Amino acid sequence: MLESFSRILQGAGKGSEVFVVPDGTRLLLLPYGARMLGLYASGSEENFFWTNPPLGAAETARELFARSGWHNTGGDRTWIAPELDTFFPAADSNQYVQPRQLDMSDYAVERTGGGIRLSRQMILHLARSNRDAALRLSKWFGPAPNPLRYERDVAAQVASVEYAGYTQRVTLQSLDEPTEPPPAVGIWNLVQLPAGGEILVPLYSRAVPQKCFGDVPADRVTIDDHLLRVRADFAGSHKIAVKAAVLCGRTGYVYRQGERWSLVVRNFLVNPSGEYVDVQRHDTDDRGYAFQMCRVDEVEFGSFCEMEYHAPGLGALPDPARSEDVSQVWAFRGARETIDHIAHKLLGAEPCSQDAT
Repeated sequence: MLESFSRILQGAGKGSEVFVVPDGTRLLLLPYGARMLGLYASGSEENFFWTNPPLGAAETARELFARSGWHNTGGDRTWIAPELDTFFPAADSNQYVQPRQLDMSDYAVERTGGGIRLSRQMILHLARSNRDAALRLSKWFGPAPNPLRYERDVAAQVASVEYAGYTQRVTLQSLDEPTEPPPAVGIWNLVQLPAGGEILVPLYSRAVPQKCFGDVPADRVTIDDHLLRVRADFAGSHKIAVKAAVLCGRTGYVYRQGERWSLVVRNFLVNPSGEYVDVQRHDTDDRGYAFQMCRVDEVEFGSFCEMEYHAPGLGALPDPARSEDVSQVWAFRGARETIDHIAHKLLGAEPCSQDAT
């Protein structure tokens, strides 16, 4: 599957990179848009991520890349927040445009430091400040050993599941003149996963998520004192957000793959003292959001669920013009009871809904 996927991309005019980490995890990287398209456990041909169905054949993949609009390939990607500034050409416009120079351009590839780096310089227009920002975005991918490898109480569970993982180190740097204040922008990482699963968000205290757009059905959301759960099995496109102050720094997504179940966990840094810059148009003074869940169900873009998080924006000392974020993705596949046990260990979650597909 990984090799054929790589050949399809090549046939569609888009080269890819395969990187194997010491534990056998295989990563399929697409320099076009700096996407992590494939995450495969050692010896497995099943991708943990959602990818756009047209990528299943070279002809339809070529058609996808030839479209005038957004080329949503799927997988793990990095965008730049705030969305209200970088994806809207004008502050008073409802026109939404994915910046081609960010997500639909080639990134330079370098194998370095025991991993692989994708990087690109670009200029983004910021709508509300009506300013052009010169930026450099760099993404390094490397190993992330199984976080449960030393946990003796779950040794049997660890041995019985497939595991794949990676570390992602993202650097965002302002290239504007040092005499200018750095732009108020930040790193925004998003991973696309098959629809129908359940998102798990550990919390320090109970929090009602902010509505960004759409209306997530109330019966799909469960809010406990220390865990937010959302079943992403509803139609339409919807998005909610949670503030940094209550986040523990991990989120997970459980979904079914045939007769087995998968758990994808994102482990990321949370700094409630930092400036999280993403805001919603209906309340631009409401800041501090570090996690977002987005359910996308569109004919043009596909049907999937996004597990998203933000890093604080540029401007912090000692280097206001530079921001670095480090995260891990840990993915497990196996029997339902085993996946539930691992989800409880890493996320504090009780068994997920049995009908999550």
